[in-house]
Formats: sequence, C-alpha cells, structure tokens
Amino acid sequence: MSQAKHIAIAGATGAVGVEMLKCLEQRDFPISQLTLLASARSAGKTMTFRGEEIPVQELTAHSFKGVDVALFSAGSGISKEFAQHAVASNAVVVDNSSAFRMLPEVPLVVPEINPDDARNHAGIIANPNCTTIITLMALHPLHKAFGGVRRIIASSYQAVSGSGAQGILELKAQNKALATGQPLPERRVYLRQIASNVIPHVDSFLPNGYTKEEMKMHYEGQKILHAPDLIASVTCVRVPVYRSHSVSVTAEFAHEPSVEAARLAINAAPGVHVMDDIDAELPIYPTPLDATDGDDCLVGRIRRDLVFAERGLTFWVVGDQVRKGAALNAVQIAEIL
Repeated sequence: MSQAKHIAIAGATGAVGVEMLKCLEQRDFPISQLTLLASARSAGKTMTFRGEEIPVQELTAHSFKGVDVALFSAGSGISKEFAQHAVASNAVVVDNSSAFRMLPEVPLVVPEINPDDARNHAGIIANPNCTTIITLMALHPLHKAFGGVRRIIASSYQAVSGSGAQGILELKAQNKALATGQPLPERRVYLRQIASNVIPHVDSFLPNGYTKEEMKMHYEGQKILHAPDLIASVTCVRVPVYRSHSVSVTAEFAHEPSVEAARLAINAAPGVHVMDDIDAELPIYPTPLDATDGDDCLVGRIRRDLVFAERGLTFWVVGDQVRKGAALNAVQIAEIL
C-alpha cells in the first residue's frame, strides 16, 4: 500500500466511528497520524488504536490541518457544517451521511462496484445508505451477468443498530421489561414498541407514500450502477434484531437469468458469497447472526421469480450494516485513495 497517511475520524466515539477504528487496525491501513474527533462532550476521552491510547479532540473548523483523509460519521448536519473545512485544509472527505450523496459532483461509491468513481472527486466522496450497499453487493454481479437490472422490488429487515446506540438500548430495555413483567419504559427512539414487533416505517414519509429510506435505494442504485432507468420499489421495516440488515429482493433483468449462473456470478464477485442449499438436512441460508462482525454480504434463497417470469430472480441478502454498510465501506474508499 502507498505512503502512510494522516487520518481523521469525525464522530469517532459513535458506533460507526468505533467500527471505523477497528477496520483501520484490522486492515493494517498505513497511518502516520490518527486524529479522533467528536463533540465537546466526548473530548478528553481516549480510544485504543494499535495498543496506544489516543485522546479524542473536540471537532472544530480547525481540526483538519495536515489531514489527508477525513472519515465522517457524525450525521448529515455535522457533515454539512464541517466537511468543507476539511476540504479547505486539503483533506479528502469520505462521508457516511446522506448530506452529499445525490450531488452530481460527489461520487457515491461501493468499492467492489464502482471504484473508479472515487478517483473523480472534488474533495468529497459519499458512502451510500447501508441498505443500498448490502442490496447492491448481491445485485451488482447479477446486473453484469444478465445484461443489466431493470426493476427491483425489495423489502428490508433492518436491525435496531441502524438507529445508533439508542436503538439498541431501547430494544434491550423493552426485552428486559417483557421478560420480567415490568411496565415498558418510555419510548425515545421508535414510535411503536420494537420488542416482539416489526415497524414498517424507517425514516420520514414523503408525498408519494414511500419513506426517505425507501427512495434511497431507487436513486442511489441508479447512481452507483450507472443505470438511470433502474426503478426500485422498496419497503423498509425495522425488526427486533440488534445488528445486521437483511433484504428480500426480486429483480428483473434485460436477459433471462438462471439460478446456477447467478450463484456462479455472486461467488466470483468480491465481498459477497452464496449460502444457499435448501436441500441440506438443515437448510442453508444466511441470517443476521451469520453476517454480524463479518466483512462479506451473504446471499441465499436464490430462485426464479414467478412474477417477472423468464427475466426475474428472487433472493435474500444479509450484511452487517455497521461494518460493510458503513465503516468498512468508508475505509475501503480510503484504501482506493
């Protein structure tokens, strides 16, 4: 790998920031200096990296002097406020929020799919939505194999960690109350009880009846795959799972697909592999627990679709949305740089 870089993480103490730090260490990223940034509330804390305790500093407009790559994971508001300060200091920003994803001049990158886009930046590169990443990791090999994807119908089953640490705490508290017969604690994250329930409402509703989260796969999929005619109809559902998202996908392609060719195409692609044997004594397919803490997305239940008929496939894909859906994808973009 190339010369060591000065890396900054904005939002270092959050769930994705912590995972970014872990990915940098596990992947032996060449770092000459590491700057950890967070709110004033977290300033002064320390975090361990390669056996060394590194202090967390308050994020300010002057935090990026000498920084080569700034990994942002502190929310779109923070990104909008501070990313340009990083760019003005000659750092390249890899942003995990939705702040810049759909700007024409900002590349939206999944390194296994469109790495060349990352090299054509003006200082900011965007990380896609986690559900989009996990879906496209399985869909992209099929997109290439069968002449391009035309239409997608998908339903996501999204873990509470997608809401951050508070989502995890709310599910744990509700599970504990239900198990002990105690009154449920006050809800702070979700509009409905999440324990023993599913909530078909992730993000705010739009005039067309879809949510912002659901439309992300439509627009981000078009941009990442360079497929402006792609249409995606998506339903995003929050489920009482702590980590890793699952997505059920039905896709229509330009050419007739086959299940066997689909398996071969997915297994030949980086970062994704097939777990699919329904004839085994214990049927094999991926679940969120199989993907948690792993780098790869896992695909199973691959079958010919009955609605799109001769041009359709249906499959199930699972991925760790904190890791490949966020932190790992950002670090892989930094590796391209």
